[in-house]
Amino acid sequence: MIRAATVHDVPEIRAMIRELAAYEKAAEQARATAGQLRAALFGEHPAASVLIAGDDTTGAVVGFALWFPRFSTWTGTRGVYLEDLYVRPHARGAGHGRALLAALAAICRENGFERFEWAVLDWNEPAIAFYRALGAEFLEEWTVCRLTGAPLEELAARAPAVVRRAP
Repeated sequence: MIRAATVHDVPEIRAMIRELAAYEKAAEQARATAGQLRAALFGEHPAASVLIAGDDTTGAVVGFALWFPRFSTWTGTRGVYLEDLYVRPHARGAGHGRALLAALAAICRENGFERFEWAVLDWNEPAIAFYRALGAEFLEEWTVCRLTGAPLEELAARAPAVVRRAP
């Protein structure tokens, strides 16, 4: 069972984000509060969307996919970027992850989106094998870049006086 998340799912989404962060050996980095998630997912200008995987028998939440639209200057079309995909350990192997990805692929198809992208940690062999089995292309020539903390602040301090704020 795959469905769109509701505001009532925020506690479960937050819990799964923390579970995912612990699995990825970065539990201390999962600092999002329930209020932040509620605003980001269900506020006036949502930043992302979430699909929920539920157990077919009990309806219990067993996984989620958090995604947002992207834009490709090369194709001139939008796409989907999957930020988080997580299925709780007891529910793995039952098809929930595949169902979440299939639902996102269907969103792409229905909206004319040409790309569905995500990142995977290079040590996460089970996930890599899963994605390879789906036919995912691994863009090894691309490296993810990130600015946070002091480097982000230092670069922002060098911004010209007139900077348009993001929506």
